Formats: sequence, structure tokens, C-alpha cells
Amino acid sequence: MRVIRQLLRSRLLRWSGGALLSAVVIWWLLPKPELYPLEFRFSRALEDRNGRLLHLALTPDAKYRRYTPLKDISPALIEATLTLEDRHFYDHPGVNPLSMLRAAWGVVSGSTKGGGSTITMQLARLRFDLHTRTPWGKALQMVRALQIERHHSKDDILEAYLNQAPYGGNVEGVGAASLLWCGKPARDLTMREAVALSVLPQSPTTRRPRATGTNASLAAAQHRLWERLRVERGLPSDPLDAAFTLRQMQPVPREAPHLARRLFAEKPADDRVSSGVTLRCSLNVERQRGVEQAVNDYVDRKREVGISNACALLVHAPTREVLAYVGSSRFLDATIQGQVDGVMARRSPGSALKPFIYALAMQQGLIHPHTLLRDGRMAFGSYNPENFDRNFSGPISAQDALYHSRNIPAVSLAQRLVVPGLYGFLKDAGVALPQPADFYGLALPLGGGEVSMEELAELYALLASDGCARRVKFVSDDAMPQRPELLTAEARYLTREMLRSREGETVMNDPSVTWKTGTSHGFRDAWAAGIRGDYVLVVWIGNFNGKANPAFVARECAAPLLFEVFRHLRLPMKRTPRPAGVAQVELCAVSGQLPTPHCQHRVQGGFIPGVSPITPCDIHREVLIDAARGLRVARDDGKRELKHEVFEFWPPDLLEMFKLAGVPRKTPPPMEASAESLAAADTGAVPKIVSPRSALVYTLQASDTSRQKIPLRADTAPGVNRVFWFAGSRFLGASDPATPVMWAASAGKWQVHVLDDHGRSAAVEIRVEMVP
Repeated sequence: MRVIRQLLRSRLLRWSGGALLSAVVIWWLLPKPELYPLEFRFSRALEDRNGRLLHLALTPDAKYRRYTPLKDISPALIEATLTLEDRHFYDHPGVNPLSMLRAAWGVVSGSTKGGGSTITMQLARLRFDLHTRTPWGKALQMVRALQIERHHSKDDILEAYLNQAPYGGNVEGVGAASLLWCGKPARDLTMREAVALSVLPQSPTTRRPRATGTNASLAAAQHRLWERLRVERGLPSDPLDAAFTLRQMQPVPREAPHLARRLFAEKPADDRVSSGVTLRCSLNVERQRGVEQAVNDYVDRKREVGISNACALLVHAPTREVLAYVGSSRFLDATIQGQVDGVMARRSPGSALKPFIYALAMQQGLIHPHTLLRDGRMAFGSYNPENFDRNFSGPISAQDALYHSRNIPAVSLAQRLVVPGLYGFLKDAGVALPQPADFYGLALPLGGGEVSMEELAELYALLASDGCARRVKFVSDDAMPQRPELLTAEARYLTREMLRSREGETVMNDPSVTWKTGTSHGFRDAWAAGIRGDYVLVVWIGNFNGKANPAFVARECAAPLLFEVFRHLRLPMKRTPRPAGVAQVELCAVSGQLPTPHCQHRVQGGFIPGVSPITPCDIHREVLIDAARGLRVARDDGKRELKHEVFEFWPPDLLEMFKLAGVPRKTPPPMEASAESLAAADTGAVPKIVSPRSALVYTLQASDTSRQKIPLRADTAPGVNRVFWFAGSRFLGASDPATPVMWAASAGKWQVHVLDDHGRSAAVEIRVEMVP
């Protein structure tokens, strides 16, 4: 028997040694597993510029998860979790034999001795989607736990578990759980909150926090763990301990949904690591909420007139950073197609581009703010624009023409701009006009092209700050490349002053705001863009399906929304000082030129010395009147009683515009008929042919009698009553200066002459082509 026992003992030792050696070999040969499933993704998260969470998206498998490093998890939560789940986590190799034996004895005896699974084993079950209710499943779980422990540190294992553990409903991981159940980051959890959260993974379905009602299962579980920790820490008991439980603190953060979806698409997350990276954008959460609130309140009040949707974009002009982004008034409202991003949509801007025509015209020396422009019926080839109100104001100052958005002066100025003109400016500024300049023609100043809200904000940010074309930024650390200056400081300043709110406006009564509106053709889009200090705000009202509405008149609907948002935000006011290149002088209030002693009404105005076309006023002149006959005379011959009076000498076409606009002017009496008076006439003011234009080719349709004629029109000096038109030696007709002569031209090259009744003439050369 003794020999047999020795033989068995030796065999047992060999078998044990072999088993131990095999286990060691298997231990070393276990391949390194990833701590997360291959398809595992975190929720995409978007933070504002200060790190406050704006938006948390669902994962592809419809979960809420937020990656949280172990260092950012409250030590109280770690302590509570390890106390409940695995007190010896840092001491075992992944499987705790004592815990397994205790759990097995609990099953055999029918007593509750606690679970035998370690944190590593629970991670293995989550990672490999194991079914562990069978012996084989439990054995596989232990092998996987050993495999994990073989290749990963304890801290990495604990971090992976806390980022995958179920915390009720579709919430997984402590990062999302602390945010949605406690309303705070995981690092800020209190001890009570940590205890309550740590018991959720044991029964995530029954213990899930609820917004209302009681949750006895959660309350009992967290109270048991709290009492355990309280006794270990030697803390006094509190009668309210058992009453504490978690409530659903807040809805899932889904602010700025349009921008979040846009940035997530532009920066895709194709793996677990990139999906866990939180994006930080340039938005400011207070500004975002303020703009959203103001837009939604306004739309709710205006639904009765058919206004159901609006968009808004707030930009800090010096940095071009977007501070608020509202792509629609209600993201989840399918009746208005609320998930469409209106900031990116391209639409007609109406008159919102006019300020840049005037800025370019001032920069090129064509006008200054008080320059008189013509607002009357005019034809630009076959293009006959009209004003929004179908009326004409006659001669009007540039600043009034821009502020009141008169179409005719804007188109006329756009035609006079040197190349590259408005089209080239917009292209240089980054506006994506898909067609060549000829496609848009002179309709571009009135909204003949399409822009996005983003592009319009960039244009007004250029006007508000440095004059350089730079894209708006949605991420604060995006680099801004240096760009050339498209508008000078002087042109920008004068344009902003022309657009500043005036006294007497009922709603738009903030003089610190520079603003402009635009209504697209057919009442489909209503825009308003405003500048207050360093901030640019652009708003849009309309329908994403393009449906028109007579209520979409920008000055009546978009401008009030613009000012309402500004009032809601209370942005700091900043008045830019006048640039050194702008001079402030006294001007004639009537002509907009430098006053002479005969100019009785004067105003203060700005101009750019050496650039602006400013001369002494030639409208107000003192003349001699024969007291007996009431006629104007050339000089005092000492033979009759004369009196000195000041009259306005307007060119005939402007005088006609005043008449049509119902504005009376004090015009001089006729000149007496004498050779001396004729000799005294202004021989330098030759007529200026407006139509036809020199060196152009005019194409006429032979089959259409309405398109076989070219209007002949010229600007003449004051006092001219008749003009005479010739094509070569052929007489074409005569009229007063304000009435065009219609020429039925034939094909060929022509020299067109005009002669006024003072003997002054001018000529242009053109070519006429006939098509069927």
C-alpha cells in the first residue's frame, strides 16, 4: 500500500505540474483582445466654445454613450462600484476563486451570497456578448476574463467596463448615465449619486430612473449599498437615507441640431476612438438659446399671417466665428420640413446685396453718401427694372436710395461699376455664383442670383470688420488665411452709416444697428441682415418648399425679427470711429455738393477726399431778373430795374423726375431772347448721350416691331428745352430732354449725334445687327 501511495503521489504531482505548465503556456499564448466590440461606437457629442455640452446623438445601434476616461470619473463612483461588484478587483487575475465558491454555495444552499463575477468577467460578457447562465458559458467567460487580464492593465479594464455597463433604458456607460440621470459630468457626482448609479448595472431594466412616480427597486438597492458604505466610513445615519433616489434630471441635450448633424457629417467617425472624440464648435450656448428662443417666439406669434418658419445665423465679425446657428424654427416639425438646414440652402437675396454696390461705387469714386441719383423710369437695353412700390422718387441722395432700397439707382450704379463690378466682387468674396456674369446681367443687384445665409453673413462680416473675404468658422481653432482687402475702411464706414437706423422707425428703432432687408421676387424669401458692434446677424423667413406668401415682405416681417433677436441678446454696442480717410464737411442739403453762398439749407456729410466726386454746388445760382418783364437777363446794363434772386438750375431730365414725383422745385424764369443772352449760355455743358451706349452692338429683331427701335436719350445742361438727333446726316427727330426719341434703326455701323438748342453737340458710334 505504501508503494501504491507513493506511485499515485508521484503521478499526481506530474499531472499537477503538467496542468500548471499547460495553464502557464496557455496564459502566455492567449491573443490580445480589444476591450470593446469591433462595431462599438460612442455617441457623437458637440460642445460649445466653453466646453458645455450642446448635442448628444444616438449611436448607430440607438444607444446613448459618452466616452469618459477613468481620470474624469468621480472616485466616489469607482469606490461604490468596486464595493458592490468586486472589492478585490486589483488583487485577482480576472477570476476570483473565493467569490466563485461563495456564489456556487449560494446556489446550492438557496441563500444569497452575492455574485461570483468579477468586473473583468462582466466586461468579458459585455465585450464578447456571452450567455453565461450555463456552465459552458460561465467557463468561457472566465477564460475571456483571464485573456483580458493577460494583456490589459487594471485601470484600462475598469475604464472599459464603466464605459460599457448598462445604466437603464438605452443609456450605457457612466458618462451618459451621469449626464442624463444626474444632469452633470461623471467627475462631479456626489457620494449619494455615485451610490445610486452604481446599482443600476445589476438590474438596468427595473431600476432605471424615472421622471415621475416611485422606484422601489432602485431605492432599496441604493439604500443597502449606502448603509454598507456608511458603516464602513463611520458616518451617522439619516432618516432620509432610504428616501433618496435618482430622477431623470433633464432631456437628452439636442441643441443646435442642424449644425451638429452638419459637423458630424463633415468630420465622420469611422471607428470607436474617433466616435468618442467630442467636437468643440464656436457656438456660445447662451447666444444659441437666446436666438432660438427669440425666433420661436416670433414665429409662434406670426402663425396667423402664414409665417411658420425662420432661420438665423449670428457671427462674431472680427473672428468670423459662428455663435448661434438656427437652421429652422422647429427641427422636429415635419409640417415645415424642420430638419432641412436653411442656413445652407441657396435662395434669392432680394435687395440684401445693394449695400455692396454702394460701397464699391464710393470706393471707385462714383458717389458719396449725398450724391444725387436718378430714381425714375429708365431702360437698360431690354431690361426695365421697377421699384418695389412701382413708384419713383425722382432725384434722391445715395444714402436715401440705399436706406429705402430703391431699385433704379442701384441698377444704374451697378452698370457704372468698373470691371470686375458687383459680380467679380461677389466671386472674390466667396459667393458661389455658378453662372458667368452675362447670365445674371443687371438683375444681380436685385436678387437675380442665389446665395446662402452663410455667404450673406460672410459679406456683412466683411462690411463690419476688415473688408477681407473670409469664411465663417464653426470651429474656433480653424486657421484664417490672410486675404486681400476687397472694401476699404472708408467705403465700409460710409456704407454702414448710410444703413444706420433712423429716428421715427417704429420697430427698427435702435440707432446702434446697421441693417438691410431683401425680398425675393414673388414673395418667397424675406431676409434681414444687421450689424451691431462686432456682431452680424442674418435672419430669413419663408417656406422650405418655396411657397410664396404676401406676408413675406422683408421690411415688415424679417426686419422686426432681426431687431427682436438683437434686443433679446443684449449684445454689447460698439461705435467704430471715423477713419482718417473720411472727411466730415458741410454740404448743400439739396444738391449734396459743397455749398456756395447761395445754398440756404446745409447738412453735415462724409466723403473720401481725392476719391469722392465732390464739387461746389452748381444747382443754386443767383441771377438778374427784369422786374418789369420777369425775364432773366445776362447782365445789368443800367437801363432797367433788376433784382437779384437765387434759383435752382436742374438738368431737364432731373427736373422732369421731380415733376413726376410731385416734388416742386424753384426753377428760373426764361432767358430774354437776345444775342447777348445766347452768348452768355454755358458753352461747356455739352449733352451726354445716355442711350445708345458707345461701342456697343445692338441686336434687333426684324420680325418683332416692338423690338426694332432704340431709345435716344441724353443728359443736358439746365436751360435746354429741345434736343435734335441725327444718325450720320439723317435727321431722326427732336424732343424735350426728358422724352426719348425712338429710332427705328437698320443694320450697319452708325454715328449717332445729339444737338441741343444752344448749339452744343455730342456723338457716339454703335453697330446694329438684325436677326429674324
